[in-house]
Amino acid sequence: MKRNIGVITGAILLFVGYTNFEVKTVSEYTDITDKYKRPIEYWPSPEVDKSVQWKEFEALSVDTLYYETQDLPEVALGRALFFDPKLSKSNQISCSSCHDPEMGWTDHRQVSLGNDHLLGARNTPSLYNIAEVKSFFWDGRASSLEEQATGPLSAHHEMDTNVKTLPAKLNKIKDYKPLFKEAFGDEKITYERIVGAIATFQKTIRSQPSRFDKFIQGEYQYLTEQEIYGMHLFRTKAGCMNCHNGKNLTDESFHNIGLTYYKREYEDLGRYQYTKKAEDVGKFRTPSLRDLLVTKPWMHNGLMDDLEGIVNLYNSGMHMIDPSTEEKALDSLFPVTDPLMKPLKLNEKEIKAIVAFLESMSGSYYKMERPVFPTK
Repeated sequence: MKRNIGVITGAILLFVGYTNFEVKTVSEYTDITDKYKRPIEYWPSPEVDKSVQWKEFEALSVDTLYYETQDLPEVALGRALFFDPKLSKSNQISCSSCHDPEMGWTDHRQVSLGNDHLLGARNTPSLYNIAEVKSFFWDGRASSLEEQATGPLSAHHEMDTNVKTLPAKLNKIKDYKPLFKEAFGDEKITYERIVGAIATFQKTIRSQPSRFDKFIQGEYQYLTEQEIYGMHLFRTKAGCMNCHNGKNLTDESFHNIGLTYYKREYEDLGRYQYTKKAEDVGKFRTPSLRDLLVTKPWMHNGLMDDLEGIVNLYNSGMHMIDPSTEEKALDSLFPVTDPLMKPLKLNEKEIKAIVAFLESMSGSYYKMERPVFPTK
């Protein structure tokens, strides 16, 4: 009898072991995530508003020519100028003071800190992938990097430089002359050449591929089931792709997402300050979502540094101060939140999945060394 029990027990253990070996763990997300573990052209279509012209996600690739590009004469000149504090009136502030390569080409401050320790009004945008940006500043008031450069160079609370006399100042530094000659064919130093070289250097600043990019390229092990589920929500229920789409996760457009703080502390009328059009009150350029983890704090005012908090804010619908018809009639500048902003009805599990997905898009880790720039 004992022998029979032993045989039966052994058979049961063998069966259980075999069964455990064969059965795969089924994730709670499997039904969704399996739809994304295939080429992107076969993914489920995103759910976007009918008014939106969206672009599909696109993976970044490694810049295999990066080091060769950095050795080009105009890039080398632009890099020296970008890091040189002598471009400021005080000789203490450079472009890199606010756009620090060790901080994701930003400064990790709520707002920028410039000349005489004066504070700016807005958060410093990162320079990642700046070559693909169509307009510059949070309000889009510059259409090129060269045009944009005049702002921080001349602003009294930034570098406080007289851009008309800047070429003469640099002309006194003899070691700059051979750099200009290599870049442009002669030693002449002009403002146009200064900002042109800086812009040329800035266009080499690119995000490195993240786990998100590897997933798009077919290496499906690089995203967890939760992150893939978050990406699905990003594309569907959460409505994120209405504004954040394409390779750099931005529509390059302007929206009032409800953070104007109208007639309160932190008030900022956004694009209206440039266009003077009432419909632009409170609108700001849609930022890229690339490398979020190294470019915080976020939003135009730098008031937010917690991704889950931001997703919760969007989940609310962002309609904190919508005017009544009467209020709008009496005040044409009363900001109206973009109709794309709607309550999302996301639960806690969905919010955490979206946050996990957002974190997967940070892949940049290379920290550029500060170059030696001319001193005499």
